Amino acid sequence: MEWYRFIIRGRVQGVFYRKAVSQSMMKKQFKGYIKNLGDGTVEVVAEIYDDEFDTFMEILREGSPLSHVDTIDYEIIDDVEFRTDGFEIRY
Repeated sequence: MEWYRFIIRGRVQGVFYRKAVSQSMMKKQFKGYIKNLGDGTVEVVAEIYDDEFDTFMEILREGSPLSHVDTIDYEIIDDVEFRTDGFEIRY
């Protein structure tokens, strides 16, 4: 299990991307958050087990019916101060 930080680029703001992704993440019982950033990208921080990584990435790629993901960059992060029992949208 690792904590990851993702930056999603594309048409991902104003198209219900956060809502669709957060609902899918809650159904799969992932822990973390999703947040719009000021530059038009979306940030996701989440706890992911190795065998769930592909499923997680597919949810990010799929997004909402109106969204279009161009790229997803990610990194493993060690100093996570965020702890939760679920997945939430941050504002």
